[in-house]
Amino acid sequence: MKQLIDVLNHASKVYYQGQDEEMSNFQYDALYDELVALEEKTKIVMANSPTNHVGYETISELPKEPHVAPMLSLGKTKDAEELAEWLGDRKGLLSLKLDGLSVILTYEGGVLTKALTRGNGEIGEVITNNAKTFQNIPAKITFSGHLVIRGEALIRYSDFRVLNESFTDIQEKYKNPRNLCSGTVRQLNNQITAERNVYFYVYNLIESDAAEQTFSEKEEILAFLDGQGFDIVPYKVVDETNIRQAVAQFSEEIANGHDLPSDGLVLTYNDIEYSKSLGQTSKFPRDSIAFKWQDELAETTLLDMEWSASRTGLINPVAIFEPVELEGTTVSRASVHNLSVLRDLKLGIGDRITVYKANMIIPQIHENLTGSSQLTIPERCPVCGERTECLNENGSEFLICANPDCNAKKIKRFTHFVSRDALNIDGLSEATLEKFINQGWLHDLCDMFDLAVHRKEIEEMDGFGEKSYQNLVQALEEAKDAPLERVVYSLGIKGIGLSMAKLICKTYPVRLSQMGDLTTEDLIHIDGIGEKLAESFCDFFKQKENLELAKKLEQILRIAMPEQNASSQLEGAVFVITGSLNHFENRNACKEQIERAGGKVSASVSKNTTYLVNNDIQSSSSKNKKAKELGIPIITEEELLDMIK
Repeated sequence: MKQLIDVLNHASKVYYQGQDEEMSNFQYDALYDELVALEEKTKIVMANSPTNHVGYETISELPKEPHVAPMLSLGKTKDAEELAEWLGDRKGLLSLKLDGLSVILTYEGGVLTKALTRGNGEIGEVITNNAKTFQNIPAKITFSGHLVIRGEALIRYSDFRVLNESFTDIQEKYKNPRNLCSGTVRQLNNQITAERNVYFYVYNLIESDAAEQTFSEKEEILAFLDGQGFDIVPYKVVDETNIRQAVAQFSEEIANGHDLPSDGLVLTYNDIEYSKSLGQTSKFPRDSIAFKWQDELAETTLLDMEWSASRTGLINPVAIFEPVELEGTTVSRASVHNLSVLRDLKLGIGDRITVYKANMIIPQIHENLTGSSQLTIPERCPVCGERTECLNENGSEFLICANPDCNAKKIKRFTHFVSRDALNIDGLSEATLEKFINQGWLHDLCDMFDLAVHRKEIEEMDGFGEKSYQNLVQALEEAKDAPLERVVYSLGIKGIGLSMAKLICKTYPVRLSQMGDLTTEDLIHIDGIGEKLAESFCDFFKQKENLELAKKLEQILRIAMPEQNASSQLEGAVFVITGSLNHFENRNACKEQIERAGGKVSASVSKNTTYLVNNDIQSSSSKNKKAKELGIPIITEEELLDMIK
């Protein structure tokens, strides 16, 4: 029991701090259930048992406050029949158990005044400024009393894939959306939160000074909150006749690729008075129960281990196995994450393994039934053939290629350089860049702008021609007009994303070649930049080849410096952008122009909005209606451009 408690508590500590967890939900639940069985058998419960407390204190510089009521966990089951028996002949609400970060919002006078994380259940972290940047919460609601609600902050799978791909550092990669959301919501700089598309879904009313007295059913509460403008967690009203069917329908939706991360369902009694009468234990409320997905396991044979090299030098192990059917789809590959996980699984080619889909989405290896440990770790990089090295980061081992001239690094570095948030050069896919690098045309980033000397060869390449070549040359020329922060981001400095690059360039608007003059002391004075990021930035420019690269790029590019004197017309103005755009490539481009001119951009229309930008002024969209109700001017792109001028 003590062994299990140590393992589970450490896993929970890692999980609640938003770090990359050391075991899957499937493995955690199995060990937890084993501990519960032992405690029931022995009638002994240790003081530090995870069955005896809720969550962990988080490690953060954020201020902390107590909750108005304890934020309890839920009892759980994996058996749909047990769920039906629990409900009995009563009416219930069955909702998705969203896999994000629990957040408690407080509204006073219709305005958001406080946001807390769940924390340890008794005390949470104050994240009010970050919550105000969530994509879908109302800045103001019609109910003017005291209102405290609980919901889940999350990052959707579609956004998670894009964001995780953009991180360049081993330490920045996240295994799943829940971890990324936890790290995002607890950022000290809310600009980072705003750029990561966090959404919030309400599932409970905790406290209200008036509204709750008029409700007899929880469904009425959700309808009330929906009417206030909140997004409600997806749910179904169930009873003894349809609960099994509802569980099956939710399971099918998740298996078919639901965009909201979910690790199960929650069933609660609909009758408010009956729920109150049941009370609670020290850990669980008695009116609700969680249903965890019964992960479908399949047995198969490990055929190969693919080693995939990245721009950072990290070589990722990916298991290739005989195809199996899981949750309605055919699966034949699963990431093994790193060398530590690979060794723990004792893998070898030909081993019999069991696989499953974590949260019915992400393929994972559950267990190695053979345990041969015969897999050979490559001593040579699969791309360049140079020797590999083992790197220990935070207790986990990773395989890396230390060769700075490895083609994999070059390909990924050039791919990053031309990406949308960097120099945004159209027509240069990773496959095309690989061809150019293999031809020996690209050695450093500046070579990109000398491709014209290879015109004949490019026009004769498969997939190219005269027109494609002309488009490429034009894209390269247009890319030379670039703001300083995008150029800094394009360099691929370890840990420096676009938001960090913006902060640095706005605080220290110096020429690219002068970035090496900044010290770690200069950088750590910027809110949101810690010592490690500051050191990473300075170390990059201390390297002679990087400083030379910066000087060469400065000669080639037409770098726009951050404007220090914002337009007085946009100073303090808040814009909301909606509808299709004609003059800007996308909303991010429009947002950048507004921010450069001193304005701010919000996701939703509120009384604080100055202008709604919509080319279709007569549209009947909800944002147009809201703007008209509040008397907020609706302007076109042309009118916006006139303001910026």
